[in-house]
Amino acid sequence: MKSLIAYFSRKGDNHVNGEIVYLPVGNTEVAAKKLQALTGADLYEIRRAEPYPEDYRSCVQESVKELKAASRPALADPLPDVSGCDRIYLGYPNWCGTMPMPVLTFLAGCDMAGKTICPFCTNEGSGLGRSEEDIRAACPGAKVLPGLALRGAAVARSDGEIQAWLAGPWAAE
Repeated sequence: MKSLIAYFSRKGDNHVNGEIVYLPVGNTEVAAKKLQALTGADLYEIRRAEPYPEDYRSCVQESVKELKAASRPALADPLPDVSGCDRIYLGYPNWCGTMPMPVLTFLAGCDMAGKTICPFCTNEGSGLGRSEEDIRAACPGAKVLPGLALRGAAVARSDGEIQAWLAGPWAAE
């Protein structure tokens, strides 16, 4: 079974434990690399062609506008060939109760029919929000497995949570 880890992450100013702090590596990237170490899957970083503003509050304002407009911003890199993949681990931070719009651009651009999508989400207390439902709506021909919500502030210590999720009841699917 061939797998791909596709993730969107934001380094720089982020909301962590109620404060705005600078992260040299985004929380979702940390989780994606932990997942890669455990699965050996290829990595694909979902990057917006026009980067979000460095300032956290400006980034939030722009992401809210995108969400309200249901926009699908252009991506910086060509989409990967997922035709040979059975399983897609899909990582993202919880923004406004769902995933950032570039993740939906990725999903819209790849044929997910027949794929198994395993969402993982970093957040500061809002869990997966409605992202699992949004993935199902965007990928009606895919099977979406129960997602993993990781606390962003604790992602560096999330190895056990990730291992338990990988070994969950759907692991053999």
